[in-house]
Amino acid sequence: MTVPQPTPAELTALAAFDTPTICNALEVVLPESRAYGYTTRPAVCGFPALKPMVGYARTARVRAKSSPALSAAEVRSLRHDYYRYVEAGPKPSVVLIQDLDGADAGYGAFWGEVQSAIHLALGALGVVTDGSVRDIDQWAPGFQFLAAVIGPSHAYAHVVDFGGEIEVLGMRVRSGDIVHADRHGAVIVPVAAIRELPAAAEKVARREASILAVARAPGCTAEKLIAVFKEQDAIH
Repeated sequence: MTVPQPTPAELTALAAFDTPTICNALEVVLPESRAYGYTTRPAVCGFPALKPMVGYARTARVRAKSSPALSAAEVRSLRHDYYRYVEAGPKPSVVLIQDLDGADAGYGAFWGEVQSAIHLALGALGVVTDGSVRDIDQWAPGFQFLAAVIGPSHAYAHVVDFGGEIEVLGMRVRSGDIVHADRHGAVIVPVAAIRELPAAAEKVARREASILAVARAPGCTAEKLIAVFKEQDAIH
């Protein structure tokens, strides 16, 4: 049975929750996803105050430390095809870029003033990369980034390929996956779970609120907290 693609309203509903809450809700809806499908490595968030990104993955791999093996004309053609790929398909999108320079990932920045403006114009909400970014003061307003490194130079930054399965910040992602990301990191949201996630997130929030009410009240004790835990176990 084919699961229908989410509506724009359903994606917007997910953006009302931060990424940790979405991870919590996924544990309720899809318990088997508890230990995979999210970023596990540190990243710098460019604009923590922006709301979470929820969109369709556009994937690519880049290098920067060495010059391209292709001719200048082939490099331009590949980049043009990459831009066509970013523009095509459902919107909004989130761009995910794997840096192939290994221990030197981030040696040069593919991302800066120009690329952030281009990708925003092509319908992307932001980028998640284990490479580097630069030009923070000139960055396109409203375009989010999660990046492993901030650096000054683009070196030989160039697209190697795009549209395949990649690994970014410890997370495996395929082109077309739905990604939820904010200052905490990113997580893949299976299409089959999307419609149940808002209710699951609200359920988790209610459970946490009852615990926090006791924990933050004067005279909190271990026994009072244990009583709340027992009540929750009895209900759920």
